[in-house]
Amino acid sequence: MKNRIALCFCILASPVWADECPMPVDITLQMADLIEEANKVTSQTDGFSVTHRMWMLWKTAPDKRAQDLLDIGLERRGGMDLVGAMAAFDALVEYCPNYAEGYNQRAFVSFMRHDFDQALIDLDIALELSPNHVAAESGKALSLIGLGRKEEAYIVLKSAIRKNPWLPEKDLLARLIDESI
Repeated sequence: MKNRIALCFCILASPVWADECPMPVDITLQMADLIEEANKVTSQTDGFSVTHRMWMLWKTAPDKRAQDLLDIGLERRGGMDLVGAMAAFDALVEYCPNYAEGYNQRAFVSFMRHDFDQALIDLDIALELSPNHVAAESGKALSLIGLGRKEEAYIVLKSAIRKNPWLPEKDLLARLIDESI
């Protein structure tokens, strides 16, 4: 545990100018293939497998430092240390401003804090960087619901589900239709 804390401190305390984050690998074609596959598979097991492979692409950071920051943030969020998670994701976004998953994960922490406006800011950036980031799109829909903007949420969620019909949030569509449209 001490080594993990020391590693986190070193990563978070290192100067921004120490090195630059490389550009993230372009996953556009791989994601398009996974979206196509998600729409062809017929079993829940296969659908979840495709979704898992999407996550593996999104969660592969551009370099070791970025991966360490992402992993620390995920671990802290998993332990409900939202302050620590936010610090790691802030550092990740500062270090790798072109890496969509940094913004997506920071948005998730904001969502957990019920700061839906801030979550939307980060989700919009994530989607600008990675337009087929289905999880960010789904997160945007959930944040819009949190703000009571259900008609917008319906449109965004419908787009996400068109890309991956296996999202657990798909069950919200019917509720959004009943409540807002």
